[in-house]
Amino acid sequence: MDLGIKDRVAIVTGADGGMGLATAKILAGEGVKLVLSDKATAGVEAEAARLSTETLCVAADVTDQGAVDALARAALDRFGRIDIVVHTSGITGAKGDPLDLSDEDYREAWDTDFFSAVRMARATFPAMRRGKWGRFVCIASENAVQPYWEEATYNAAKAALAAFVKNLSYRSASDGILCNTVSPAFIATPMTDEMMGKRAEEKGVSFDEAIASFLDEERPGIALKRRGRAEEVAAVIALLVSERASFVNGANYRVDAGSVLSVQN
Repeated sequence: MDLGIKDRVAIVTGADGGMGLATAKILAGEGVKLVLSDKATAGVEAEAARLSTETLCVAADVTDQGAVDALARAALDRFGRIDIVVHTSGITGAKGDPLDLSDEDYREAWDTDFFSAVRMARATFPAMRRGKWGRFVCIASENAVQPYWEEATYNAAKAALAAFVKNLSYRSASDGILCNTVSPAFIATPMTDEMMGKRAEEKGVSFDEAIASFLDEERPGIALKRRGRAEEVAAVIALLVSERASFVNGANYRVDAGSVLSVQN
């Protein structure tokens, strides 16, 4: 299916791997020109060389407004426009009893998982407004609506992110910019690799056994009994940034295999 976005320009953060890279690959196949960003660009540049589209790789720390502004300027200097922003950068943050976690633990997750999206919007919306067309998609999480007790820093930041993007959607539509979130659950990424590695070590089991026990004990709603794949999330992101999703705004698309057990949200 033609997504109708050939020659559009997209900024993708967290492009060194996982959902960011998987999205970049799909967009490249649609003829989108790409600005790929992560904290370091060595891995990004290696992947960009394999893509069948024009790419620019820019190192940027999304916790720094100046760096995010420079990322947007680099996109404009190279391509003259910004049409699409796919913001996948994030961290799991500190875990534990919510009252034992420090102020800094909460600030770290807030700064990276929530405030980075505010910075990205500040830096890129002016260009999308000028073009009278835009797509802004951020990665939220199942945790935004189904929080887990030991992940309070992540829960709070992702819930704020989902609310912020919904807020943006009300006013941005009149400028031609559609804003949505995608909420994955337990996707095979470096983030969950690390989580399962720690679980395997703590329980004295293999990596695969750690995944199986986690699914049984912590994610009973995932009836498929496996981790999701980054490309499965990327396919939904690609739809949302396309012309095919021209009547989708302020939505939260769950890609969680049923992990969230409620009907709503």
